[in-house]
Amino acid sequence: MNDATTAISELRARLRAFNAERDWSRYHSPRNLAMAVSVEAGELLELYLWSADEGPQPAVASRAPRVADEAADVFISLLNLCEAAGIDLAAATEAKIARNAEKYPVALAAGRLEKWDELE
Repeated sequence: MNDATTAISELRARLRAFNAERDWSRYHSPRNLAMAVSVEAGELLELYLWSADEGPQPAVASRAPRVADEAADVFISLLNLCEAAGIDLAAATEAKIARNAEKYPVALAAGRLEKWDELE
């Protein structure tokens, strides 16, 4: 088990306890949690709304401290979804990175924006 797996396992255990103490599992269906991920990602995205590519990110300085909180909300919602759906997020991520390495070989993909099926 690597450090990332340990950290994720510990966070999952803490979230499991946190949710159990509040009796929230009744609301944690995969469908509801998938929607929560989307809502929280939208709140994160909203902090960057109307930012110019060459300007400050986010555009309004007072929003910057909220970025970490919103990113954490996305991560917490995703961990809750994985818990409800029986997904080992660390293992799924490692498998996805391996698949992406096959789909996007360095020789073809380095510095390019095309999707894997558009690379030549």
